[in-house]
Amino acid sequence: MAESTVGGVQRRLPTDEARELLSLVRDIARRDVAPYAAEEEAAGRFPRELFALLSRSGLLGLPYGPEYGGGGQPYEVYLQVLEELAAARLTVGLGVSVHTLSCHALAGFGTAEQRAAHLPAMLGGGLLGAYCLSEPSAGSDAAALRTRAVREEEGWVLDGTKAWITHGGIADFYTVMARTGGPGAGGITAFLVPGDAPGLSAAPPERKMGMRGSPTAQLHFDGVRIADDRRLGGEGQGFALALDALDSGRLGIAACAVGLAQAALDRAVAHAKERRQFGRPIADFQGLRFLLADMATRVEAGRALYLEAARLRDEGRPFGRCAAMAKLFCTDAAMQTTTDAVQVLGGYGYTADFPVERYLREAKVLQIVEGTNQIQRVVIARHLLGTESR
Repeated sequence: MAESTVGGVQRRLPTDEARELLSLVRDIARRDVAPYAAEEEAAGRFPRELFALLSRSGLLGLPYGPEYGGGGQPYEVYLQVLEELAAARLTVGLGVSVHTLSCHALAGFGTAEQRAAHLPAMLGGGLLGAYCLSEPSAGSDAAALRTRAVREEEGWVLDGTKAWITHGGIADFYTVMARTGGPGAGGITAFLVPGDAPGLSAAPPERKMGMRGSPTAQLHFDGVRIADDRRLGGEGQGFALALDALDSGRLGIAACAVGLAQAALDRAVAHAKERRQFGRPIADFQGLRFLLADMATRVEAGRALYLEAARLRDEGRPFGRCAAMAKLFCTDAAMQTTTDAVQVLGGYGYTADFPVERYLREAKVLQIVEGTNQIQRVVIARHLLGTESR
């Protein structure tokens, strides 16, 4: 186990290679991400060139096998990479998490031929992915989705609308869940759809409270034709594939939340040391010290929880309950910690001249994406009470 202090965070990493990887990520975050975050978020610009750099650096396929161009890293390491990127800019950390999620069905359930044909470009060829499950009338109740795929002689024809798609309209490929059978979860199948497929179009990006640099848009499928060799898994297995991906994706959101909370804590601590009132630094006041202590405790507890879930996953043990707990706790912790950071900075914290107001706006979405925190509580309770209580 390699000990490493990266950016003031004490990390226990499984190998020296992992320690070097985290140092590389920290350098990229400091040099290529953080200096441009405020300006690009204010302008609503997505850093596509940066994602090309991340791809060349091997950071878009970390948890996947090296035989297809992946990094072969355990989730314990991959999630800490996400945390570092999200601390520099949430759009980047979350974008890497979504891209990884969009590769999950192919990497885990595709045939050898499908993996060989598509994974190398997806993991290290500069492509950007998106994950298409939600619809305007199917959010938390994802099994009610209506986008339909109808079999024809040459393959499939997709029609319908997907909603709240991160990277919608700019992705090079989409992992799409569509209905091929009857109602409910058993009628859903997964497909890999090229971003330039005829009949596929995107609505204008949503106007959001935060994460303005990360495009979120509806996607419209109007007679989109794809070959059968782009079907992932068997017919009717799509919803099971989606849930399997979401267990891992929730850990990505948890790690991003901890990164955002760490950034807010770091800024609050720095301000408390520098800001003087009544003739002394405000860090000298016990009330503020208690606030900082609570913030730091939430960050460390969240990190420990998502890493415990990651280690369970790496060991091949059930981790769904712990993943739901991590997503719930870490995102709630990010919301509270960014709120407290604004309070520490006072009036300055409420202005766009300081990043904590952006952190606060960004934290809110983490309680919603990849299963609202109310859904996480449902998942946790099901594990506690057994399937008979569903």
